[in-house]
Amino acid sequence: MYYYKEELINPIVPDKPDPVAAKALQEILGGRFGEMRTMNQFFFQSSNFRGKAKQFRDLLKGIFLEEIAHVELVQHTINALLDDSGAPTPGNSGVDEAPLDESVKHALPHHYIMGAQSSLPEDANGNPWLGSYVYSHGNLIADLLDNVVLESTGVLQKTRIYEMSSNKTLRETLGFLIVRDNAHQNAFAKALETLGVDWGKIFPVPNYDINKYPECRKYVEMGYHNVQFNFRLDATRIGEIFSGESPSRNAGELSIVDPPNGFEVPTLPERPNEHSPGLTDLGR
Repeated sequence: MYYYKEELINPIVPDKPDPVAAKALQEILGGRFGEMRTMNQFFFQSSNFRGKAKQFRDLLKGIFLEEIAHVELVQHTINALLDDSGAPTPGNSGVDEAPLDESVKHALPHHYIMGAQSSLPEDANGNPWLGSYVYSHGNLIADLLDNVVLESTGVLQKTRIYEMSSNKTLRETLGFLIVRDNAHQNAFAKALETLGVDWGKIFPVPNYDINKYPECRKYVEMGYHNVQFNFRLDATRIGEIFSGESPSRNAGELSIVDPPNGFEVPTLPERPNEHSPGLTDLGR
C-alpha cells in the first residue's frame, strides 16, 4: 500500500507564465521517455518480479516510488507555467476580446481546451500517453538494460528542452530531474554490473556532463547524483545493490539516504476564463 504526504520533492521556482515552455515540458510528463513511463515501467517490473532475489525487486520498487513524486513535480511545473497565461475574466476581455487568444497561439491547445490551463497525460504534440510504452520483459537483464536506455533517453530529452527556454520555473525542475535521472542510471548500471554485464562497453551513453548546467551543479554538490532516496516505511534490500563505487564518470560512493525535506504544493487559483472549477452557489 502507499501513503501520501502533501509535499513536492523539489520547489517550484516562480517566473513569468510561459505556455510554450509548458508545451515542451509535456514531453517530459507524457512522452514516450517521460516520467509517466518511468513510473509505470518500474512499477510493473517490480510487481511482476519473480524469485527470491528481492534486492533487485526492491531497487525497482524504490525508484518507482520516487518516480511518483517526479510525475507530481512535472505536473505542478506545467501548471505554474500555464497559470495567468490568459486574461483573467471570461467573455469579451483580453486581446481581440478573446481572453485566451494570445496565449494559445504557440501553446498546446489541449492545455486550454481539455485541461483548463493544467497538465495532461499527453506528449508535447497532444498525443495521449500509451501503456504500450512500458516494457516489462520478465527477464531481469533485459529489464535493466531497457531501464538504462529509458533513463538515458529521458536525460537526453531534458537537456534539449533545457536549452529551449530560459524560464526559471522550467529550468529548476529540469535541473533536479537530470541529476536524479543520473542517479537512477547509476542504480540500474550497478545492478547490471552485479549480474556480470559490462554495461559501459555495451552502452556508453549518455555522453554529457551534468555539471555544465547551473541548476544541476548545485544538486551534484548536494550528492543527489549518487544517492537513492528511501521512501519505504518497512525494510528494503536496495543497499545490497546500490552501494560502493559509482559506475558513472562522475565517480563517488553510492548510498541510500532519507528523502529530502518536502516543499509546499501550490494551490491553483480559480480560472473564470476556463470556467474552472465551476462550483455552483450550493458548492461554495
